[in-house]
Amino acid sequence: MDFQSIVVAALLAWTLVQALCSLAKSSKSVGKKFPPGPVPLPVIGNLHLLGGKPHKSLAQLAQKYGPVMKLKLGMKSTVVISSSAMAKQALQKQDLAFSTHRSIPDAVRGTNHFQFSVVWLPVASSWRALRKIMNSNIFSGNKLDTNQQLRARKIQELIIYCQNKSQVGEAVDLGRAAFRTTLNLLSNTVFSKDLTDPFSDSAKQFKELVWNIMEEAGKPNLVDYFPFLEKFDPQGSRRRMTAHFTKALELFKDLVDQRLEERKVMMGCRNVDVLDSLLNISQERPEEIDTTHILHVCLDLFAAGTDTSSSTLEWAMAELLRNPKTMEKVQAELEDVIGRGKPIHEADVNRLPYLQCILKETFRMHPPVPFLIPRKVEQDVNLGGHTISKDSQILVNVWAVGHDSSIWENPLIFNPERFWNLKIDVRGQDFELIPFGADRRICPGLPMAMKMVPVMLGSLLNSFQWKLECDIAPKDLDMEEKFGITLAKAHPLRAIPIPF
Repeated sequence: MDFQSIVVAALLAWTLVQALCSLAKSSKSVGKKFPPGPVPLPVIGNLHLLGGKPHKSLAQLAQKYGPVMKLKLGMKSTVVISSSAMAKQALQKQDLAFSTHRSIPDAVRGTNHFQFSVVWLPVASSWRALRKIMNSNIFSGNKLDTNQQLRARKIQELIIYCQNKSQVGEAVDLGRAAFRTTLNLLSNTVFSKDLTDPFSDSAKQFKELVWNIMEEAGKPNLVDYFPFLEKFDPQGSRRRMTAHFTKALELFKDLVDQRLEERKVMMGCRNVDVLDSLLNISQERPEEIDTTHILHVCLDLFAAGTDTSSSTLEWAMAELLRNPKTMEKVQAELEDVIGRGKPIHEADVNRLPYLQCILKETFRMHPPVPFLIPRKVEQDVNLGGHTISKDSQILVNVWAVGHDSSIWENPLIFNPERFWNLKIDVRGQDFELIPFGADRRICPGLPMAMKMVPVMLGSLLNSFQWKLECDIAPKDLDMEEKFGITLAKAHPLRAIPIPF
């Protein structure tokens, strides 16, 4: 029997089982009010409604069915939360029920990454130990203050790279340049070395590797909707992700092995970077973290940290190039507060309110992750008067919240002024704007991102005028999105830096 026949036979068998199960469930569902949603088709359920950009298609469906909406995606019951009020109810007031467990995509089971990753582990002892280690040794205020000069140096290298391009009139691929800067910042923080040449068009392969990981983890996969297909991996998602994970883990393993050899040779001599801190903990408290955990922590850091920050900067620059008056206004603020061409320090950001508004508006329109990493409820839960069934997958549509016309006037228009007198922050307390998530699952890298990205963006704007490559008119700039776990710009932003 060929593969296609196996799948067809399995689907027919599953349909029969589902019919029998639905009869059994109907008697147990008396008195329960489930969330509204579109009527599912046989076998596929509502899969046909996702489309190529699920964040947009599900936002449109939510306008019809409401902020708590139920879909049947193959065999998986999925509840989509699309309003700030319901997100706050789930993630703040009922965070224990909605934050403890993840709905794990089959792709991230490659190399068993989900068993070691702080992203995918359930909230339990292993997760708490890893999260505490990350908060204390990577993202604490003291650690970030210690590395402030390092971040300033990496941003200065970015400016020098742009100056070199400017001298010969060449365009800068802004997403790749920001990625390279963020990559080297992280690699110096963790390993005390650059992973790529900061002054050349390097890091392309690593950027593609990171994007491949994000795309593979985020795109629809039949196995996630029909678990009985796990053995077959019909779309090859797990196979490809295993290859991507293996490539990244081998790179980190070489760096860790090299450090272990150095520590043997230089007895008692220790660096002050993250890797040494993690190795010290693994020696002192091996039950909390070992070398395998360290490799997967690195994978989490470099996959999530590089792509989200560089994507945010690219979207911000794209919106500014498409809105020249906004660009002029923020450059005027920079000139007035900092002085044209002068370096920007992290402490200066508090004196640059319009720059902060631009970043908030970028996060609203182009959140780094369109959906928060999927969660799973382990028992029946009531949300907004609706029963969320046990084992349901929970998706919080951050993109929909940021484009909710009941909160945001003209939500499709880039308008930083909307934040001018609006006391809304991105740190997980204001649910109208949660690009980093909220509750105990909030992105641990938020403190570093909020130190790095504003200075990087402000430095590019205060050092150069910018012109789109090939004299593209601002209104003609392509703003198409590419969907994955992160929301990337489909076509790289290329602009020519011109000295003031």
